[in-house]
Amino acid sequence: MEPLFTPLQVGDIALANRVVMAPLTRNRAPGQVPTALMAEYYRQRAHPATGAGLIVTEATPISPMAHGYLDTPGLHTAEQVAAWKAVTAAVHAEGGRIVTQLWHVGRISHTSLLPGGAAPQSSTTRAARTKTYIAGGFAPVSEPRALATEELPGIVEQYRQAALNAMEAGFDGVEIHAANGYLLEQFLKDSANDRSDAYGGSISNRCRLTLEVTRAITGAIGGGRTGIRLSPITPANDIGQDSDPQALYTHLVAQLAPLGLAYIHVVEGATGGPRDLSDQGVPPFDYAALKALFPGRWMVNNGYTREMALAATASGAADLVAFGKAFIANPDLGRRLREDAPWNALDMKTLYGGGAAGYTDYPAL
Repeated sequence: MEPLFTPLQVGDIALANRVVMAPLTRNRAPGQVPTALMAEYYRQRAHPATGAGLIVTEATPISPMAHGYLDTPGLHTAEQVAAWKAVTAAVHAEGGRIVTQLWHVGRISHTSLLPGGAAPQSSTTRAARTKTYIAGGFAPVSEPRALATEELPGIVEQYRQAALNAMEAGFDGVEIHAANGYLLEQFLKDSANDRSDAYGGSISNRCRLTLEVTRAITGAIGGGRTGIRLSPITPANDIGQDSDPQALYTHLVAQLAPLGLAYIHVVEGATGGPRDLSDQGVPPFDYAALKALFPGRWMVNNGYTREMALAATASGAADLVAFGKAFIANPDLGRRLREDAPWNALDMKTLYGGGAAGYTDYPAL
């Protein structure tokens, strides 16, 4: 059997196969609380014979100030934790495994989404040139304020508490979202970090917050139930390019290596876009050099076809392959991959917001 379809131990989590459902924001949690419809959506994709070996939930804000899009489900209130229990129970009833992606959007937010109309929090006061999804549709993000040095231990504690909340909600683990231009990446990359304190300037300083968050979470729930997502050269959400991404991520992964993480999840290229950015002046990135530094499982993502996924897992270039939009349109993507069956087409109009249409009504084989 192809390695892609064989079992794998990922930290403390035993997976039936190596096909992963990537985190996908769907904006279907009114009032920031998971719903029964969400439980059905994840359940449909959970059976290891037809769906994913591992589901990573949509990005899930860790605090009221971590939200940046309308109707995204949080993990910072008792009501949210209770509602997530129905999701994890539905997945586990199918024999699936599910982790939640812990999220702070940083400056990718809007005052209308934040308590008291507050300004978004970031590494910087510079606004991103991008839009977010609010009541009424897409709108430019608001100007952020730079978090004070003395506030950062509180941010770390919010991540730690959210990880504990995830365990209470029945998740098999958590994935730290340190990618795609959100808060942790705003600290990591010098394209968005213009600080002069202990969290800015040098590579080691810019990695400090992400490492403090990761150590706090692994201390709370164990490294074997913790993963992290990185996107070394994505320009997503106007994050731009770091001046030396290879050096930055080499340092970061070398510091993550001793923490006993279950996996690193790497977005190769531009998130949801091209894998090769050479036509934009971005030099090739050596992902294999990073993998060589890390003793845990290596998850790859971005535009993987069946053939690419089979090759990556057969060669040892990756342990796990994450599929995003393909899992939206194909609840039984795992079976389609095994049988080399055709994939349903994605309806782009129903990606964000709405109800069952384009969410739980895609047909299985």
